[in-house]
Amino acid sequence: MAEHKEMSFLQHVEELRGHLWRSSIAVFIGSILAFIFTDFLFDTILFGPYRSDFLTKKALCWLGQLIHVETLCLGELPMQGFQNISMSGQFTWHIWACLIAGTVLAFPYILFEIWKFVRPALHVHEQKKISGIVFFSSFLFFSGVAFGYFILAPMTVHFLGTYSVSAYIENKPTFTSYISTILQLTLGTGLVFELPVFVFFLARLGLVGPKFLRKYRRHAAVVILVVAAVVTPPDVTSQILITLPLMLLYEISIWIAARQFPKEE
Repeated sequence: MAEHKEMSFLQHVEELRGHLWRSSIAVFIGSILAFIFTDFLFDTILFGPYRSDFLTKKALCWLGQLIHVETLCLGELPMQGFQNISMSGQFTWHIWACLIAGTVLAFPYILFEIWKFVRPALHVHEQKKISGIVFFSSFLFFSGVAFGYFILAPMTVHFLGTYSVSAYIENKPTFTSYISTILQLTLGTGLVFELPVFVFFLARLGLVGPKFLRKYRRHAAVVILVVAAVVTPPDVTSQILITLPLMLLYEISIWIAARQFPKEE
């Protein structure tokens, strides 16, 4: 039996409103912190993948020297800084960047509020089985964000920043173009890394089992390639880099589904 007595529809709406309100406050607090540390947010975090002294670039350069493959050393980008062509461009993206940073910081708490809303509808044994869902989901999300930021972002910025179809064309990207690319890579990767959690709930609902996932593995590979193309900018390297961990997460999802359907095996 569920822990709490049955509630009416309006009581559920009121309960949900409270959880959404507290989640919004958490995002607001995180956004204020991001706004206070604006220099760190932009100069260190967002513009990090652009700089030649970025951690990933230094590691690749060290690896290239170790194995004598100099092409791994990405080096300086030919473009010098970014231009802002909109009167409100910097202000608008400053606010958006702080809101997104606040959401990322508050992500575990948002999941916790969602868990608190859903938990009363579950039986005691169901609550025990998914008691670690907040930690697991947060771990996957931040792992995806880290992968997008440290792996995809510097390689994508270097590829697109050095790509040229003619010597008559000079790369002068806008500030908004760069910021939107970084946010798309990091947040998009963080969300798609939630694949095992998504499969877990589908398996709990009886909609997806391990046999189904194994049967349509090839179809899933095509879908993953499409998702990788949507999440990343149009360069093949980034799409391949994100496809590999997603395929690994798909295999983990099969194992998760198998644990939810032990009798099917």
